Amino acid sequence: MTITAPAAPKPIDDFELWLAGFTQPTVLIELGALATCVAVALGFAWLLRRALGMQEEKTSVLFGRRLVDGVMFPLVLLTLGYVARSLLAKAVPLAVFKVAIPVLVSLVVIRVGVKVLQVAFATAPWVRVLERTISWVAWLAMVLWVSGLLPVVLAELDDITWKIGATTLSLRTLIEGALTAGAVLILSLWISAAIETRLLRKAVGSDLSLRKAVSNATRALLMFVGLIIALSAVGIDLTALSVLGGAIGVGIGFGLQKLASNYVSGFVILAERSMRIGDNVRVDNFEGRITDINARYTVIRSTTGRESIVPNELLIINRVENLSLADDRLWQSTVVSVAYDSDVEQVTRLLLEAAVVHERVLKDPAPSVALSNFGADGLEFTLGYWIADPENGTLNIRSLINRSILQALRAHGIEIPYPQRVLHVRARPSDDPTVVSAVHEPR
Repeated sequence: MTITAPAAPKPIDDFELWLAGFTQPTVLIELGALATCVAVALGFAWLLRRALGMQEEKTSVLFGRRLVDGVMFPLVLLTLGYVARSLLAKAVPLAVFKVAIPVLVSLVVIRVGVKVLQVAFATAPWVRVLERTISWVAWLAMVLWVSGLLPVVLAELDDITWKIGATTLSLRTLIEGALTAGAVLILSLWISAAIETRLLRKAVGSDLSLRKAVSNATRALLMFVGLIIALSAVGIDLTALSVLGGAIGVGIGFGLQKLASNYVSGFVILAERSMRIGDNVRVDNFEGRITDINARYTVIRSTTGRESIVPNELLIINRVENLSLADDRLWQSTVVSVAYDSDVEQVTRLLLEAAVVHERVLKDPAPSVALSNFGADGLEFTLGYWIADPENGTLNIRSLINRSILQALRAHGIEIPYPQRVLHVRARPSDDPTVVSAVHEPR
């Protein structure tokens, strides 16, 4: 028995006859139905956005910066378009919906691809090029669909084949596999971005670090599953990847040891929460606040505005001072010297008053003053105080307190002594009595 392949679909031969369908009176009915679908889709998207409280959410994939920018509006419009086409097909010949449906499908594909890439890779420079590629491919497919050339092009692509080992591949299979892979990866990115947004919303401190760890792990898992599905869709035998996996394992064990160590260290830091986003730390004489913990490195920003990118492995194997692990409060001190004939009680009171007048200085625990040393030039007092916001700067509050101390001591006539030395001049034992030597001794 001989099986004959079905004939390839024919494209539109008479465009005049095809365009004549748009001059029929029933086109007005289709246009009215399409306008109604647009109005209903806009209203539904607006109500849903308001009900979910996402009016201020500018990066949402579903709603976007404006209502028509997101995925929700064209998706609802496409659904209503299919419903309207099914209802009108029983009563009138269709012309408008034959064009509207492919256009809406292309619009949904473009919106999904572009918005997901914008959310997942907001700062990547290649996102713009990929967005334009998705737009061109979607509109080209729409034109081929409307004109009736899409089945013909697919049949021609199916005839272009080549053999790789025991597998025969066609150009159509590769293109369809690549499109399927792209769709699966974009869907994986969409799900991971939605999970990340939900997890990181209103999270602070240790909760933020733990949720970021879960978010990173979820994204990596979804991307891995999406890649496996994409490779299967292309037609690649996954058992052939065992050799590649072994090679990658050897590479990680030798050439990529440091890179793998940094990634593992990043997940350890996020999981055990020994360092969290917002903590003030000191690493290798660099002090600042942790602004971000990535899988490979951690960003630390100092109060001077400088940022240090520290590999996560260094945070695991080296000593790190976490100034905010158990308590956000930070103790500071300043040393003041006054003359020996000064009233100790009065100086103590003035120093305490100079500290407590500043709002950033905590009242509990209260500032303290100690006569810490009998210096060579005067009495040395140490003023200690606590602050709860070191991320706002430590040098500025110390400067304000020192200025208050200086103003108070001058107002009460308390002397801040200068270094004093006595110069003894004695004759040098030599034949020339005019030669002398100078010896410096403290008074």
